Amino acid sequence: MTDSRRRRGLMTASALLGGVLVLSACSGGDSDASESGGSSSQAQADEAAAQKSSEAQIKITPADGSNNASINNSATVSVSKGTLTQVTMTAADGSTVAGELSADKTSWKPSVQLERSTTYKLSATAKDAEGQEAHENASFTTVSPDNSFIGNFTPEDGSTVGVGMPVSINFNKEITNKAAVQKGVTVNTTSGQEVVCHWFSTTRMDCRPEDYWQENSTVTLKLALDGVEGADGVFGVQQKTVTFKIGRNQVTYVDAKTKQMKVMQDGKTVRTIPISAGSPDNKTYEGQMVISEKFKETRMNGATVGFTDDDGKGEYDIKDVPHAMRLTSSGTFLHGNYWGAKSIFGSVNTSHGCVGLSDTKGADDPNTPAAWFYDNSIVGDVVVVQNTGDKTVAPDNGLNGWNMDWAQWKAGSAA
Repeated sequence: MTDSRRRRGLMTASALLGGVLVLSACSGGDSDASESGGSSSQAQADEAAAQKSSEAQIKITPADGSNNASINNSATVSVSKGTLTQVTMTAADGSTVAGELSADKTSWKPSVQLERSTTYKLSATAKDAEGQEAHENASFTTVSPDNSFIGNFTPEDGSTVGVGMPVSINFNKEITNKAAVQKGVTVNTTSGQEVVCHWFSTTRMDCRPEDYWQENSTVTLKLALDGVEGADGVFGVQQKTVTFKIGRNQVTYVDAKTKQMKVMQDGKTVRTIPISAGSPDNKTYEGQMVISEKFKETRMNGATVGFTDDDGKGEYDIKDVPHAMRLTSSGTFLHGNYWGAKSIFGSVNTSHGCVGLSDTKGADDPNTPAAWFYDNSIVGDVVVVQNTGDKTVAPDNGLNGWNMDWAQWKAGSAA
């Protein structure tokens, strides 16, 4: 694959968080030299994993990342070559949406009307005739009135997050009066840290302190946007207070040169884990990345980020990747790997841009390195990737504004 082809695929697949997420897949940085045998051995491992995968094909409608979805006819899940065994749908506040499974267990839909201007997440599991599981995850946002705007925000009210978690607000309409809208958004912390908001675009504003949040502090987000004119004839409708807590200070350092990952809590190393990062052809981005989502199992399809064969199908399509944690919206994950030889971890970089840890199929062995890290990580934890030889991840590719210095960050404020 050429560098330009790979980059075009990543650009096509990239999307903002807060309700606009791409399908799970690996992606990294620029392509240069290759390790001897790396590409062919990885292709063989991907093919072997695909052969072990479930025949069940899950489809979620609307498509992942959709906006302006219907509140009446959206959120349908169907499966071919299998039956649904579990479907979970949650709203942005964490509440569960009741649903109905068809008698033949091949389709599911909500049993209640959806709320306007709400981001929903769907997680589905199905089994084929031989009992092999397939998994699919999607997120979409429902339609809002034309003359109003809202901000879909993260993290959720009442949650506990890592020290790197910014307040990220994605507005469902373009904001031209940024100063008025920013005035209606305040973020305070019990640590006393100064918090500044930065506009990445006309629809996204993130807020953070100069350094990581102080551990065990409490952060309060206030949205006083009711009646605020964000654009000509478009007014805010939110009047809401959100509080979340910062957990222990965990920062993990991934070194692609030594192929080791050092997990640090409160400044002390608690575990060192061998890893396999992106191959020389598909390097992992460098920089400070924040875990934005966690999936015990999920599907990763190379076609979603431009890794395709001549027939247009993904170079890999693994439906049960274990212990997956999202680092970028363009598809970089830190995840378990059961299909690669155990010998690659700590010795060779073989992935398509993700960071892989040794794991077992089914995500049911708590003693694997990937399971340990998954169980000891929370959304908002920081993962610092070093020595890959690639460029630094873009600050707006995921929740990764820490890669922008304080002066640049403050320059993006409308206050």
